[in-house]
Amino acid sequence: QNFLPNQGKTLSKSYSPITNPQTEGSFDLIVKSYPIQPGGGLGKYLCDMHVGDTITATLKKERMMHGSPIVEGRWKHVGLIAGGTGIAPLLQLARILLDSPHNETTIHLLFINRHEDDILGKSIIDQMAIDHPTQFFVTYSLTNSENDTHYEAGRGTVDMARRALPPPFSGEGEPDTMIFVCGKDGFVAHWGGPVGRAPPKPDGSKGPKIQGPLQGVLKIAGYSAEQVFKY
Repeated sequence: QNFLPNQGKTLSKSYSPITNPQTEGSFDLIVKSYPIQPGGGLGKYLCDMHVGDTITATLKKERMMHGSPIVEGRWKHVGLIAGGTGIAPLLQLARILLDSPHNETTIHLLFINRHEDDILGKSIIDQMAIDHPTQFFVTYSLTNSENDTHYEAGRGTVDMARRALPPPFSGEGEPDTMIFVCGKDGFVAHWGGPVGRAPPKPDGSKGPKIQGPLQGVLKIAGYSAEQVFKY
């Protein structure tokens, strides 16, 4: 968080590091800089910081994903669906899995943006695919109607899910696939249904998120609620 003099108040926002949590001494963030406007401006402040400038930061609690914060060793196949800045927590998750010793989880990232210039961290993502050619697979999609590139087109369909993500069942018995979705509320709802919230806490802060029933593209594509986690 930071105090912005021209707005006369302290702003706060949650950011997910893209660095493996085991990294010591530093961490990396993906921050998009927008012009300062009422209720916003923190991203621009971070991007404009100089050596010696400071912020106040706190660590959030571990995120429980269907009963556990652990991701290593839980699934054979993981699908990541990111919209815009929603790439950050999913990129960290991918790094955790890829850096884990003896981990053989295959990871399929579907990253959806409006324009090609909007693809955050593309060089990092492409290098991860080069470094892990048998484990990390990437599909980009653009929603811009003038998209004439080799990328997928659109916000997401059942056919796109089947092309870009691991299937619900691998044919080896129990389901061993997990799909994570992160982006703006409408994006998450499109893919997996809306995320709800519990009642506010006694101190007035927001209640915890509730996954809610699985809906949208992923339900139609054959995934179960236990195979989808909505950020």
